[in-house]
Amino acid sequence: MSLIHMLAQAAVAATPEAAVHQGVSSYGAQFFQGQQVANAYEMLQRIPGFQLDTGDSVRGYEGAAGNVVIDGQRPSTKTDSLDQILGRIPVAQVERIDIVRGGAPGIDMQGKTVIANVVRKQGASFRGLFAIANDHLWDGRNMHGMRLELSGGDGVRTWEAMARYGYGNDDGGEFGPLVRIAPDGTVLRRARVKNESDGLQQFVTGAYSQPLAGGRIAVNGRLFWNSWKSEETDRYSLPVNLGVASSTDPYDEFQSEAGARFTRDFGARTKLELVGLRTDYDYHGFSLFTFGGDTSEFRSRRDTSETIGRAVLKHQRSPSLSFEVGGEGALNKLDTHAQNLENGVDTPLPAADVKVEETRGEVFAKATWRPAPPWTVDAGLRFEASKISSAGDVALEKRLQFLKPRLAVSWEPVKDTQLRVRVEREVGQLDFDDFVAGSDFAQGTGVSAGNPDLDPQQAWVGEVALEQRFWGAGALTVTFRHSELKDAIDRGPVFLPGGQVFDQPTNIGDGTKDELVLNLNLPSDRFGWKGGLLRGELNRRWSKVTDPTTLTTRHISRLRPLEWSVNFSQDLPQYRASLGFDLYSGWSQESFRYNFISDVKLHNAYLIVFAERKLTPDLTLRVEMRNAAERGIRIATKIYDGPRSTAPLLFTDDRDLTPGRSFYFRLRKTFGG
Repeated sequence: MSLIHMLAQAAVAATPEAAVHQGVSSYGAQFFQGQQVANAYEMLQRIPGFQLDTGDSVRGYEGAAGNVVIDGQRPSTKTDSLDQILGRIPVAQVERIDIVRGGAPGIDMQGKTVIANVVRKQGASFRGLFAIANDHLWDGRNMHGMRLELSGGDGVRTWEAMARYGYGNDDGGEFGPLVRIAPDGTVLRRARVKNESDGLQQFVTGAYSQPLAGGRIAVNGRLFWNSWKSEETDRYSLPVNLGVASSTDPYDEFQSEAGARFTRDFGARTKLELVGLRTDYDYHGFSLFTFGGDTSEFRSRRDTSETIGRAVLKHQRSPSLSFEVGGEGALNKLDTHAQNLENGVDTPLPAADVKVEETRGEVFAKATWRPAPPWTVDAGLRFEASKISSAGDVALEKRLQFLKPRLAVSWEPVKDTQLRVRVEREVGQLDFDDFVAGSDFAQGTGVSAGNPDLDPQQAWVGEVALEQRFWGAGALTVTFRHSELKDAIDRGPVFLPGGQVFDQPTNIGDGTKDELVLNLNLPSDRFGWKGGLLRGELNRRWSKVTDPTTLTTRHISRLRPLEWSVNFSQDLPQYRASLGFDLYSGWSQESFRYNFISDVKLHNAYLIVFAERKLTPDLTLRVEMRNAAERGIRIATKIYDGPRSTAPLLFTDDRDLTPGRSFYFRLRKTFGG
């Protein structure tokens, strides 16, 4: 009998300590009693020591995993985000949530040191949810939306469907001064900026599951439409004859996905899993910048597809030892066309028209062993081989292969205390967006070139984590992670024969990255304050790479040195209500390109204050004030007259923009069993 099956026989009201000595802690209905949670996503937010990881946006299936499984299995989708899937599982459908720390036989850790298994109740009945929402922005715009979710079945066959549409925005719009400053401090230009970004997104998803050929088949599909537009107007007051600069950046995208999973048990110890997945993505974008009679125009079209096939065989040798072997194949295609026009004249652009095809295969073996109750060893070995070829403006072919070992050991010397150590070779995936040209006229950075001739970034990663649980719902986790980077990907110059220079993604050599992460769950019950929960996270990062332009040492582009968040919720079961706040720190990040350095700072914390109340048992109202502290963004871009290694500083563009508050409400109606 597998460990997952044994856990399924546990009591629904298992306490958090029930299975801790088997490497699994179970949180059943009793743990969430009195808490105002509506679905599996909100339940996971209350579990001590667990932080949701929704996975990585990479090609392939194996490397894109998050740290949550549902009934012991990953969702057979990549485009439907894990938090949205969890949000569609109502609390009444959840039997319990198992937290696996360090590993446990029969459970695929998917490269994570902590995962959650959401175990749903057996059987099925018709359930539904209908919600309407509106976000009223500071400038009078209303971002409204609707969502309908349905699910049901007869206990053998199950189905679910979701349709959603909604208008969204980027910070609700920004306004403020734009100042251009000479190296000697002289103000060269002064303007007022007005910027807004919004659009319409629409989703349709569906899934169906039933027995087949002695096992079970599950199929799923998803359609996604997105129409977005960003607009900015800069009105100059100095010099007065400059007039108005404007930029507009609309784009449309459509994505479709179809997936299937087949599972079958061969006896009590062996299981076969087959997964197939197909994703298609179409993008059309347009950027136009006008200023002083001059125009810059950038057009982009991009079509991508991914086809994945995967097979895994799992065998549990004993309650303390399990094995897993499998393989995965993927075919990825990219067809892109870009055009850059300056005052109507077509300007040469590297890698503007490129077709890329990647064939990738991976085989892997994993084992989990518990030599003694306090110890767990989780080991894996993956071998990846790929061939990437491109045609068009850049014709090349390259073959890559990597061996990726992993070893994670956890030790629980006493109850509620666990030490986890991980050593792994990580190999990143080439981002197809790096292969193609792009633009950002609004930020003054112009057009960047694509580069299909990249090697994946590699790293040897060492990680140590210490977790201390206390008071039933409390936990403190300290994690330190060190990465030795090889072939780091950042930005560098590319020189054309005609003397033109463009920025492009490039491999910049070796480097290092360090991260210190603190996570805290602090319930208030021990202080005589019932129903309060404070959650906090702090992430400190350091890095070191060699700048490809100046050949000096610097940190990685866009890596934020410090981020933190504080979340507080207060349950008021006597009023069928909850209230609280979410506070997210400001942050800073620098981007380095051959001819400029952009420093972006969010100089206030982002504050959301919320209240939620069940008006009736099946009708819930939620109200939020978003950006209550009116967090602003400051962008200082130093522009050089050519490569930073030799050219002088021309000027600094300093933008200090402030979005306003918004007021959000959502009315959610549930129905069915």
